[in-house]
Amino acid sequence: MDTQQQILFNVLLIGDTCTDRYNIGSVDRLSPEAPVPVLKIVDTYDVPGMASNVNLNLINLNISADFVTNNDPITKTRFIDERSGQHLLRVDDEPKITGWSGDIPFPLEHYDAIVVSDYNKGFLSYMDIIHLIKNSECPVFIDTKKHDLNMFNMPDTYVKINEMEFNNSSSKHDNLIVTLGSRGAMHNGDVYPTTKVEVMDVCGCGDTFMAALVTQYLFTKDIEKAIIFANVAAGITVQHRGNYAPSYDEIRNAGY
Repeated sequence: MDTQQQILFNVLLIGDTCTDRYNIGSVDRLSPEAPVPVLKIVDTYDVPGMASNVNLNLINLNISADFVTNNDPITKTRFIDERSGQHLLRVDDEPKITGWSGDIPFPLEHYDAIVVSDYNKGFLSYMDIIHLIKNSECPVFIDTKKHDLNMFNMPDTYVKINEMEFNNSSSKHDNLIVTLGSRGAMHNGDVYPTTKVEVMDVCGCGDTFMAALVTQYLFTKDIEKAIIFANVAAGITVQHRGNYAPSYDEIRNAGY
């Protein structure tokens, strides 16, 4: 793929976003005040999170999306021991989110795919997502933390959730994709295994999976090929710390 292929597809990405802040340090002792580790911070950095991470992954896969998201500053701060990679604490700063106004850069019929990255923070309602599905003329890919998946059970719509969400849900969807961690992904009961890798950090791997799934589906129109491609992409991400976005060439070279 080359940069010229960025203009082949018109993609709308919509969802709530955050900043992921990483505080990396070393732990050498417990606090004398309470039985908790004392982290000496040696590095702090911010990366795009939630829907912004999906957007970053799409960009690295040469897909330039129209991105609609909240302006309210959500921040997830992680404290990590650099030697073990252990996450010691996560602190979420979540102000009240202003809901989507309904505005998008172009009419829905302009798009070849719509990607909904819904972390259920208040930017998108059930009715917002249903509106996008009913009024589009293209496939809609939904990664959601909402519970009633039956609401989105419409033609040309794919819903992605993780295994924990699947086990805690009683609702159904005709095109349900469930990520299974080291065991790959499942689509409507069929499991697509992935190659086992050494995991450093699972943060952001679901966003990578979603972006890769959409990218490969746009090129192949084959959901099975798209799932296999997304499995490989997520396997690359988990070998890095933080929200790592692999390139198309990285995914091909990793075995796709």
